Amino acid sequence: MAATLSADYINPFLIASTKVLKDMVMIDAKVGKPYVKETNFKDDCLLIMLGVTGAVKGQAILSFGVPVALDIASKMCMMPMTELNEIAESAVSELGNMILGNTATVFSTKGILIDITPPMMCRGPVSFSNTYSTNICVPLIYEEEKTIEINIAMKG
Repeated sequence: MAATLSADYINPFLIASTKVLKDMVMIDAKVGKPYVKETNFKDDCLLIMLGVTGAVKGQAILSFGVPVALDIASKMCMMPMTELNEIAESAVSELGNMILGNTATVFSTKGILIDITPPMMCRGPVSFSNTYSTNICVPLIYEEEKTIEINIAMKG
């Protein structure tokens, strides 16, 4: 049976995500209602997966629909992106790096030291499973209908 995730492990991700989105991408995201989610993703998704090691272990997966990923890449590169080319993918991967790097900083202010792995990108239909923690999905919503999902599976 997978362990339930504490809000103490979720909140640093939300603090870091909303700050990075606001400061680096000029997106004022609202935090949606967290829910338990199976880690099955559709074929129109772009995933940025980062591992977490140290005092807290697990993974974080940022999930975007392709149109949202292109919107974020366009904002980050300050030019229209119409396809997920190397530049767009690099921009979205860097967003994952910035979010997890800031998450590590938030954890450190609480005396919890973590390291993050380099981002790994995945596209298309994919499914993951783990037995160590429940996956909690927190939607970040901006411009009313655009959503970034942060999937968090951590164990202290």
